[in-house]
Amino acid sequence: MEDADVFTRNAAVERYGGCLCGNIRYCLTAEPRVHYCHCDMCRRATGSAFAVLGWAPVAGLLWLTTEPAYRRSSPIARRSFCQSCGTPLTLAYDANPYEVAMHIGTFDDPSGLEPRHNYGSSQRLGWVCC
Repeated sequence: MEDADVFTRNAAVERYGGCLCGNIRYCLTAEPRVHYCHCDMCRRATGSAFAVLGWAPVAGLLWLTTEPAYRRSSPIARRSFCQSCGTPLTLAYDANPYEVAMHIGTFDDPSGLEPRHNYGSSQRLGWVCC
C-alpha cells in the first residue's frame, strides 16, 4: 500500500455512490487508484470472477446516510456492506488504516474509473480477459 499522498486531492472532485437499495450513500473527495483483484477472497466477497477496487484515503470518504456494517473477512482485513441489501461497499487492511478500497460498481458513474493494474494475477481464472 502507498501513502495517502499519492492520491489526487482536488476540492472539486466529488464522486457519489451507494448501495443497491439506496439506504447507504457516500461521497468520495479523492480520485481513487483503481485496479482489478483476482484473489480468492475478493472473488468470494463479490460473487464474481474478480473485484474492481478503487483505493482512496479514508479521510476522503464521507458516509452521507447510514454507515455500512463491517465484518472481518480475514485475519488481515475487514469489509463493509449494506445490512439491508447486502451490497459490498469497502475493503480495508489493518496494516494501512489510512486507505480504503471502494467497490467501483457502487459509484453512481463508474465510467471514468478505469482499472490500471491487476493484483492477485496468480489466482486469476483462465477465462478472464482482464
